[in-house]
Amino acid sequence: MASTKKAISFGLVYIPISLSPSIKENDLGFNMIDKNTMSRIKYKKTCVDCDNKEVKNENIVKGYEYKKNKYVIFTEDEFEKLKSKKDKNITIDSFVNLNEVDPIYFDKTYYVSPNGSDKAFNLLLTAMQKSNKAGIAKTVLGTKDTLILLRAKDGKMVLNTMYFKEEILNSPAINKEKVNKSELDLAMTLINNMSSKFEPEKYKDEYNAKVKKAIKQKISGKKIVETKYEQEPQKVINLLDALKKSVKANTKPTKEKSKKKNKGIKLVS
Repeated sequence: MASTKKAISFGLVYIPISLSPSIKENDLGFNMIDKNTMSRIKYKKTCVDCDNKEVKNENIVKGYEYKKNKYVIFTEDEFEKLKSKKDKNITIDSFVNLNEVDPIYFDKTYYVSPNGSDKAFNLLLTAMQKSNKAGIAKTVLGTKDTLILLRAKDGKMVLNTMYFKEEILNSPAINKEKVNKSELDLAMTLINNMSSKFEPEKYKDEYNAKVKKAIKQKISGKKIVETKYEQEPQKVINLLDALKKSVKANTKPTKEKSKKKNKGIKLVS
């Protein structure tokens, strides 16, 4: 997606901006192939009431079925005419504490940059960063009314499109069993032992790398062999026993233990 021109408005302040994508997809492009002829499968757009004749893109329009087989047609120009100045702008309704917003509402993320009003843009960015507040706004993107959250991150402004409350489904009911205190204490200890700073660079798309490697193997005529677990997952029979073993396996050595372990090792220069 190319950058999109928009404007932020809060109070009487108007800030022209550009939205840029923040995500690059790692997906590999596979074509659908007829296994008998090794020919690509193509999908064509056809007209239901004209003997499945193929229809060119320039002849395809958007229609709303208001009655059986009765449609009203809308052009892109007509959709634009429905948008008010407020719809086209990103109009901040209020500022909220960022930690009050459940991440379940987040959809897509964009980088926000100024487009002709740097002073007002940097003022808003700095004020949000210092107050640790995020702006809740609305705008129309395409033909959809969109809820938006504007936030400061590492000295930059980020925009998250959000789901509306009615779009969030209720979670399935779960059977809440009484928690055993000793098991809870062990679980808390395990979480504490496994806690660390979030470092996203540590995590790689390993499956994607395997698929790329497999593509090269297939090209060179090699067969794909089944990937084995580095460590076979064990079925939990006794929860308390599993927690104890997990805590033991994830206990970090103390400085005192490390000194004793290294005692007697002579370094040769």
